[in-house]
Amino acid sequence: MKRLLVVDDVPLFRAGLTSALNGAGYDVIGEAGDGESAVAVAESEQPDIVLLDILMPGVSGIDVLGKIRAVSPSSEVLLLTGSESEEDLVAAIRGGARGYILKDMPFDELILVIDNIADGGAAVSPGMAGKLFDVAKELLLHQELISTRKPTLTGRELEVLGLVADGKTSRQIGDLLFISENTVKNHIRNILDKLGLHSRNEAVLYAIRENMITL
Repeated sequence: MKRLLVVDDVPLFRAGLTSALNGAGYDVIGEAGDGESAVAVAESEQPDIVLLDILMPGVSGIDVLGKIRAVSPSSEVLLLTGSESEEDLVAAIRGGARGYILKDMPFDELILVIDNIADGGAAVSPGMAGKLFDVAKELLLHQELISTRKPTLTGRELEVLGLVADGKTSRQIGDLLFISENTVKNHIRNILDKLGLHSRNEAVLYAIRENMITL
């Protein structure tokens, strides 16, 4: 028997859902009407599944999701909400939720969703599936763009990077190019930002591999 925690700030909805779940054979080990109580119950009871609303006073259900995951890592969280926001959906997935279901879902379908999550699955309301698909498509297109786009460095940046590859310090590069040491450091920072790298050595290796500079 799966142990459930129901979190919603509307007492009537919370009580009705708890009664229905108990009647369907689940063990609702606790209820909570706010984020702080939800985290406390999750920590003490370690439920198998938490049914969590997003729109609650004081603190967002998304923030509560993260806290529950921290104090009860084995608990799977199902967002049961009225929010059709794409931003909430993405934040819920990033936060580790296993499901995002709108409150207008019929109870018998909700039971199937809970069982699916209990078996290691995941679920999104049909009304939100299209938005999830759009988000995934945009992400894939963005990754493809990043992977095919070769960063372009200015002539001055290539000069600076070539001198870095020769082992010159920022001060030595400044003296050779008749610019200040701070200007050299700014060029290096811009180079790293454009290449998405974190160190001079990484930048030099990348530039040599891509034939941007030669030693």
